[in-house]
Amino acid sequence: MKITLLGTGDAAGTPKIDCNCKTCQDALQGGRSSRLRSATLIETTKGKVLIDTGPDLRKQLLRENISHIDACIWTHGHYDHYAGYPEFYRVQKHVPVYGITTTLNYILGYLHFLHPERNDVKLYEPFELVGAIFTLFKVIHPPQKDCAGVLIEQNHKKIVITGDTGPAIPQQSIELMMEADLLIADAITPPHIKLVKHMNAEEAFELYRKTGARKVILTHISHLYKPHDEASKKWPLGYDGMKIII
Repeated sequence: MKITLLGTGDAAGTPKIDCNCKTCQDALQGGRSSRLRSATLIETTKGKVLIDTGPDLRKQLLRENISHIDACIWTHGHYDHYAGYPEFYRVQKHVPVYGITTTLNYILGYLHFLHPERNDVKLYEPFELVGAIFTLFKVIHPPQKDCAGVLIEQNHKKIVITGDTGPAIPQQSIELMMEADLLIADAITPPHIKLVKHMNAEEAFELYRKTGARKVILTHISHLYKPHDEASKKWPLGYDGMKIII
């Protein structure tokens, strides 16, 4: 199984419009501080699945030379996680979408004109795509009431993507996340900044320790970190285009 981090930025992306901080300047100069919005590609020998379709999807697919997607999973209804789906218009018809009912109801109220193939799934109930088993689990990302992380399993390997979440993850979800081969964790800010709706780097590392994952990569990174090459000396920050083989 191959994982590609298509976009590792927060909702604003980096560089942020009208910001002259060192991190945004590094991004403008082509450094790894440059971050597009959320999308993660899961590839098996049987196909490709997107976890979220952020507003930069066209650029991401072109960059990775991806011409076909077998399915999309939406974790929640924030625009930086779904607004790129219309890039399939006149490219690929009716790309199947998966998510919990409230998420699909909200997003498809906006994207109904594309007539995607809708697939409602329930939290904690596994389903199969491209030869892998996917399970959505509840996370806490206020004010959104219904948000999900994603567990992916294949050939006795286990990947956990937290999606957007604060540190107060339900115990049932924690149990599902235990002993992953790879944890991809929301960590929007460095440790000195605390938010209810997202984890910071230290909170993400606490989740890593708590669940006993073998490897952790931090994502949904804001420009509030130091430039990537400096910040990554302390924290395992993901970057756009990063590829992991499990």
